[in-house]
Amino acid sequence: MATAVQTGPYAPPHRNPEFLHYRPTYPLCRNKHHGPQCAFDKSVLSNRGRNLFPWSGVLCFGTVLFGKFLLVYLLTMLGNGTILLTVKANQRLHQPMYYFLSMLATTNLGLTLSTLPTVLRVFWFGTREISFPVCLTQMFCIHAFTFMESSVLLAMAFDRYVAIWSPLRYSSILTSARVAKIGLGMVCRSLTLLPLLCLLTRLPFCRSHVLSHSYCLHQDMIRLACTDSTLNSLYGLTLVLFVILDSVLIAFSYAMIIKAVLGITSREEQTKALNTCVSHFCAVLIFYVPMVGLSIIHRYRKNAAPFSHVLMANVYLFVPPVLNPIIYSMRNKPICKGLLRLLCQRLA
Repeated sequence: MATAVQTGPYAPPHRNPEFLHYRPTYPLCRNKHHGPQCAFDKSVLSNRGRNLFPWSGVLCFGTVLFGKFLLVYLLTMLGNGTILLTVKANQRLHQPMYYFLSMLATTNLGLTLSTLPTVLRVFWFGTREISFPVCLTQMFCIHAFTFMESSVLLAMAFDRYVAIWSPLRYSSILTSARVAKIGLGMVCRSLTLLPLLCLLTRLPFCRSHVLSHSYCLHQDMIRLACTDSTLNSLYGLTLVLFVILDSVLIAFSYAMIIKAVLGITSREEQTKALNTCVSHFCAVLIFYVPMVGLSIIHRYRKNAAPFSHVLMANVYLFVPPVLNPIIYSMRNKPICKGLLRLLCQRLA
């Protein structure tokens, strides 16, 4: 069994080629409790022991950050769980739009739970080691739920277009059976990530590099490989193109929505139709803008400040699941009424 590598700015140097070594990239921080031993940490990888040290933020602020991340997790689970319960309990919300909203809440919960055990363990227990299989599982879950969220946003854009373009045929076009098939297609699409796991397990990891982000991502893991990873990169690029295609189709859907709205004669009806798209448009922005920002920072990593990597990585992962329930609860009157009705039933 492989032994853990001692990490920290004053750890003795390790020359064992089986390990990738910690390399501090942030200035030390001092306080009366931890002294000079606390620093920003990065990640290391063990090839033989298959141990990965995911990010472990600022050790001297571990308790504070633990509380903040715990609050984010609780808000995410409370908000998205409430959306699911509201839709399930209210018969009037059993419509395609709210089925897709439930799918969005489910993907947000899945994405959040993918990082919950490791992030909280890092800050509360100071544990910076995770087994390689667990890291692969986390990588798959993060990418799979990201794919599913992109697919859900595309389906919701199509849903809004059909509702505005042909409201009388809306129920006949988007039947419950078709919505279920769309959901099944999203799950099958996310399973296209499985070959990435097989490709990664075939790679030897021996380079002394650190991970860029606070969780396991495919582009970071292949960067640690000491052999040619062209096949992994090409397959990963193909999957990224699917997400880009989703964004293009969403933009096309909104172009068609605007065209349909302009065909409405009543100004009041035009405003009403556009208001039904505001929540979805905000959800699209908070999903794709951090993704683009993270991609830019990843592309120009040498010129970007080290803190920007950590900031954008966490904004990309934690902000959308927190904001989506808030946006839909504030902007969607049926959801608000259903939530109030659910609360009244619980209190009665």
